[in-house]
Amino acid sequence: MTIQNRFDTISPLDNRFYGGDATLYRTLHPYLSAAATIRYQARVEGALAQAMADVGICDRLVADGIARAADRITPQEVADEETRTRHDVRALVNVIRAQVPDDAKRFVHLGATSYDIVDTANALRYRECVERVVVPALGALVARCISIAEAEADTPQIGRTHGRHAEPITFGFAMAEYVSRLGDRIELLRSVARRLPGKLSGAVGAYAAVGLLTADPRALERRFLASLGLHPKSSSTQIVEPEGWTDLAHACVTALGVMANLADDMRQLQRTEIGEVAESFAAEQVGSSTMPHKRNPVSFENVKSIWKAMAPRVLTTYLDQISEHQRDLTNSASQRFLGEIVAATAYAAGRLASSLEGIRVDRDRLKANLAMSRGAIVAEPLYVLLAKYGHPDAHEAVRRLTLEAERGSRSVLEVLAQDTELREYLTKLSPEERRILERPEDYRGLAADVARDVATTWRERLKGVLPE
Repeated sequence: MTIQNRFDTISPLDNRFYGGDATLYRTLHPYLSAAATIRYQARVEGALAQAMADVGICDRLVADGIARAADRITPQEVADEETRTRHDVRALVNVIRAQVPDDAKRFVHLGATSYDIVDTANALRYRECVERVVVPALGALVARCISIAEAEADTPQIGRTHGRHAEPITFGFAMAEYVSRLGDRIELLRSVARRLPGKLSGAVGAYAAVGLLTADPRALERRFLASLGLHPKSSSTQIVEPEGWTDLAHACVTALGVMANLADDMRQLQRTEIGEVAESFAAEQVGSSTMPHKRNPVSFENVKSIWKAMAPRVLTTYLDQISEHQRDLTNSASQRFLGEIVAATAYAAGRLASSLEGIRVDRDRLKANLAMSRGAIVAEPLYVLLAKYGHPDAHEAVRRLTLEAERGSRSVLEVLAQDTELREYLTKLSPEERRILERPEDYRGLAADVARDVATTWRERLKGVLPE
C-alpha cells in the first residue's frame, strides 16, 4: 500500500504531531524522510565520483555524468530495485548505473562499502537538519523567552523550592533560567552536528579497496568529505565511530528536557490555586468532553509528554556503541530511529514557542501569592542581618521565632518586636536594611539584574540564530 497522507502513517510523530503541522512537515521532510535518506545517499555517491575525478581516477566528464544521474534518481526507483536486490545501497548503485553510459558504470560506488555512503549521508542530513531546522526552531523559542525575561524582569514572584514558598524573585528571573539553559543546548547541538564524521575507508576501515585506486587513500577521503562539508575521524571500521550519533541524541534529549522543565513550570503556575499565568485558548477550543468550563494547559503538557517519549531513546544510541569487531548489523535497524528524536526536538521547540507567544501573566495573582508568605520570608534576611551584626547563633534564634510565630498565628516581625535580646541588634541596622525587614516582598536580590543580563548575554551569543 502507498501512503497517501498522514492518516496512513503509524508513528504519532507523523500523524498527530509534526505531521499535523504542514509547514513543519515540509521543513523536516527534506532531511528526515525515507525519501531524504535515499536522496542524500545519492548525493554522496555523486560527490564520491567527483572526488575520484579530482585525483585522476576517472575522467571529469564521467564524474559529472554520475553526479547528474545521482541527482535524477527517484526514491521509488530505488525502492523497486531493493525488492529485487534485498540490499538498499546496492539498489541505489544499480539505479544510478542504469542511467549512465557504459564507460561510466564501473566508477559508480567504486572502492566504497555501503556504510561509506550510509554514515556519510546520515552525518550530512542530520547536520543540515540541525542547522537549518532544529536550531532555528530553538532560536525562536529562546527569543520568546528573552522577551518575557525582559518584560517581566521587575515583576515580583514568590520563589519556590520543594513546592513551597521560599524567597521572592521576579518572573523575568524565572524565565532567564531557561534562556540560559536553552542557549547552552543550542550551542551544544550546533557543535555536535558539526562534528558528525563521514568515512571512505572501506569494508573494515583499512582503506584496502580505495588503496588500489590511489596512492593516498586518506587524502582522497579528506577531499571527498570536504566537498560535503564533513571530516573523517582518525580511524573507522566499516562504520564511523558511533559516539557522534550518541552525542547528537544526547544533545537533542537534553534540549527536550529543558523544554519539558519549562513547560512543566508553566503548567504548574496555571493550577487553579496558583493562577499566575494562563495559556492562550482558542475561541472554539474545548478543554474537556464533560466539563465545559475547563481550560487545560494542553500545549505545555504535550511538550512534557513528548520528552517522556523521547528521553528513553537515548539509551538506544548507547547500545549502538557496541558493534562486534569491525561491524555487525545490530545497529542497522535501531539507528534508523535517530531521526525521530531530531524531529521531536524541532516539534517541541515550535509548540512551546507558540504557547509562550500567547501566554498571559497575571501580575495581580503573582502579587497576591507573594503576599501570602510576606510574614515568613523575612526570616532569611533577618537571620543574615543578625549574624552580620554579631549574633552568635542567628539562624537558631530566627528559627525559634518562626516556630513561635506559627503557633500564635503572628508574623515573625511581631514576635521579634517582643524579644528583648534581639532588639539590641536591630538598632545597628541601616535604614535600607530596616526597609528590607519592613517590606520583605522587595527582598529580591539581583533577580531583575540577572534577568536583564542573561537576556543581553544570550542575545549576543546567539546572534545569527535568533530571528531578526
